[in-house]
Amino acid sequence: MAKKKKDTSKNRLILGITLLVFGLILVFGKPRESLKTDVSLSDYTFAKEPVKVQGFDKSEQSENNIPKRIIIPKLLIDLEVKRAKIVRGFWEVFLDSAGWGEGSGTAGEAGNQVIFAHAREGLFLPLKNIKNGERIYVLTEDKWYSYQVVEIKEVFPNQTEVIAATDDERLTLYTCSGFSDSKRLIAIAKRI
Repeated sequence: MAKKKKDTSKNRLILGITLLVFGLILVFGKPRESLKTDVSLSDYTFAKEPVKVQGFDKSEQSENNIPKRIIIPKLLIDLEVKRAKIVRGFWEVFLDSAGWGEGSGTAGEAGNQVIFAHAREGLFLPLKNIKNGERIYVLTEDKWYSYQVVEIKEVFPNQTEVIAATDDERLTLYTCSGFSDSKRLIAIAKRI
């Protein structure tokens, strides 16, 4: 009788572990964007989120001041920055580089310069370790601009005021954070 009770407990434990593993596979086992074969607008833009591009004026931007590269030495970030065009009201998102939100501010001019990338290895994953006071360098066609981080915060995806147009010159870095990418990590920097 004792052996039968012990076997039943062992079977329940195995069944419980099996169910837990299958549950984790269902939650976290989704294919990455780079492995997807079905492509939609939301795969390469912010269309899955309420990051609709509003309040930015593309006509006043100087081509020479559009960012081409971002460097954050302490985090070993050195990335190409591509121009993220507005596609049906949303910025493009790149799998291999950072993006500069078309219509957002440009280096050396008043406005909210928004640079974003996925929170992945080789992109903005190290941004989770950024600290106030750290230096960020933005390279344009012919100049370097130096910024210093003044504010770091996490927001929910619907808190889009962090990427809204501003009257002052600032650099806003934007990436995913939180459990299952449920939040956004924002680092705001001022030019020095």
